[in-house]
Amino acid sequence: MTTRKALITLFTALLTLAGVLAPQASAASLVEVTNFGNNPGGMRMHVYVPDTRPAKPAIVVAMHGCGGSGPGFYSGSEFASLANRRGFIVIYPSAQQQAGFGKCFDTWSAAGKQRGGSDAASIVSMVTYVQQRYSGDPARVYATGSSSGGMMTQHMLALYPDVFKAGAAFMGVPFNCFANAADFPPPGSKCTNGSMNRTPQQWGDAVRQAFPGFTGQRPQIQLWHGTNDTLVPYSLLQESIEQWTNVFGLSQTPTSTDTPRQNWNRRKYADKVEAYSIQGAGHSLPSTGMAAVALDYFGITG
Repeated sequence: MTTRKALITLFTALLTLAGVLAPQASAASLVEVTNFGNNPGGMRMHVYVPDTRPAKPAIVVAMHGCGGSGPGFYSGSEFASLANRRGFIVIYPSAQQQAGFGKCFDTWSAAGKQRGGSDAASIVSMVTYVQQRYSGDPARVYATGSSSGGMMTQHMLALYPDVFKAGAAFMGVPFNCFANAADFPPPGSKCTNGSMNRTPQQWGDAVRQAFPGFTGQRPQIQLWHGTNDTLVPYSLLQESIEQWTNVFGLSQTPTSTDTPRQNWNRRKYADKVEAYSIQGAGHSLPSTGMAAVALDYFGITG
C-alpha cells in the first residue's frame, strides 16, 4: 500500500511539473494603447494583435459608426476573428468629437480636411505606432469602416494615399462632402439630405487638392451601400463612384457587372473601383460575410 501511495504521489508530481513546463496556449485580446504619438484629434486607440501572424503583418484600420467606439466595433464586426485566421493586425480608433449622433470621425472641419490635422493625423500616428511596435508592413495598410467610419475611410484615402494601399467603405460619403460641422448632422445636412450632386470632375478635384503634387499610386477602393438606406442616402454611392473613377481617370461606365451573392450587385471599374449595391438593405452594413470580401479585395487571404 505504501508503495502504491508513493507511486501515485510521484505520478501526480510529474503531471504537475509537466503542466508547469508545457507551453501555455495564449489568447489575443483587445488592448488600449496610450501615448501612441501625435494625436490632434484627441482620439483613443485599441489594437488587436493575433497570436499567429507573419513577420511583417498587414494592418487594417477598422472604424466605427457615429455613437460607437473602437471596442464596440471590435465586438460587433468580424475583423478580429478574421485576423486570427489571416494573420493581420487591426487598429480600432475611437472618435471623440461630438456631432449630433454622438461621437463621430471628423470629416467636416477645415483641419480635418488637411494632412496633419484632426482625426486623420491621429489615425496615421496609430498606424506608425503599429509599424514600429509590431513590425507592421508599411506596404500593406488598409482602411475600412461603417457609416461615419465609412466616411472616414474615403477621407483617409484622399488625404493619405501614401499611407494606405486600399480601402473598403461601408455606407460612406465622398471626400469633402460636408461643408463644416453644422452641415454634418442629418436631416439638415446638404451632404446627406439626398440632393447632393456634383460632377465627377468636381469630386475628383477635391481629392487631388487634398494632397497637391502627389504622383504615386493611389489606393484602390471598394464601396458598399444598401439600396434602402435613408440615413446616408443610397444616391451617395453614385457620387462616391464618380469621385474615385475620376481620380483614376476612368469612365463612368463599369468594365463589368455581376451578382456575386444573392442581392449583392457589383460594378467594377477596371481594377481600381468596386461598388456593391446591397438590394433591400438599410443602414446596417457590414453584414455577415462582407468583412471577408473586403479582406479578399485587399489581398489579405491568410
